[in-house]
Amino acid sequence: MDQLKVVVTDYEYADLRYEEEVLKKAGIKLIPAQCRTEDELISACKDADGLLNQYAQITRRVIEALVKCRVIGRYGVGVNTIDMEAATDKGICVVNVPDYCVDEVSDHALALLLACARKVVLLNNSVKNGRWDYKISKPINRSRGKVLGIVGFGRIPRALAQKAKAIGFSLLVYDPYITSTDAEAYGAKLVELEELMAKSDFVSVHAPLTKQTYHMIGEKELSLMKPSAFIINTARGPVIDEEALIKVLKEGRIAGAGLDVLEEEPTPRDNPLLTMDNVIITPHVAWYSEEAEVELRTKAAQGVVDVLLGYWPKYLVNKDVKDKIQLKVFY
Repeated sequence: MDQLKVVVTDYEYADLRYEEEVLKKAGIKLIPAQCRTEDELISACKDADGLLNQYAQITRRVIEALVKCRVIGRYGVGVNTIDMEAATDKGICVVNVPDYCVDEVSDHALALLLACARKVVLLNNSVKNGRWDYKISKPINRSRGKVLGIVGFGRIPRALAQKAKAIGFSLLVYDPYITSTDAEAYGAKLVELEELMAKSDFVSVHAPLTKQTYHMIGEKELSLMKPSAFIINTARGPVIDEEALIKVLKEGRIAGAGLDVLEEEPTPRDNPLLTMDNVIITPHVAWYSEEAEVELRTKAAQGVVDVLLGYWPKYLVNKDVKDKIQLKVFY
């Protein structure tokens, strides 16, 4: 019997030691690649038994060219790099790591929120440029008692809700897949998106990127916001229509934004957001801590190994694939 092999489609880590350790224990060969195009993916992965994927786009064309693949593991929570329907059609399990950076991302969202509220970056830059004057930050309003609207209410935003509640925010939640009871357990009120946008002093976006959520926050939704309100995004850039965001910021219709994700990453140097003093941008780093990176890489590799050894993985994303394949229950 030929040795099973897993191809890493692309990665930005210094090495693959954590993945290699997990796969080696299972007798599976790890093959690193740095694919950028469909043709490169097909060439590197066509006879792989499994894939580990970071940013390369695993399209239907790529999936249909895979001869032996049984599982695709995604480094992350979101699986927007993978054509889920095509993977399910082919009987390929897709696994992710939904619980590896809950504290990191919720902390980062809160950090961006408070940095916007207290105008930390603006003041820091001003002082470093030789100006010692708090008045450039006017107006700053007290955060306690303000309304935080949370779009999407999975693990990460629930952690954010607990942290924000502890420092005095009132909470509104929009998520069509939860109940009022789910929100109330965190001291939040479940509302429609339009009400959330209109009533919130801060909006924090946590929806995954899907066909349904692409540009779900556009000019219509942004125009509902208070002129004093800020929007925070640590989810996926395209959930917010960036062109619309730039427009409302230029026109002063909202107070500012804290963004860890953008529609194009890295963003072009001519992106108007880069010139705005009321916009804070970080380079898609909310997920990161040393501990989270190790957990992510280890769990992603283990999910792939589980499937290749004949077991249902702990974090199966495309559950409809269960109608097409048979695996053993391990967890």
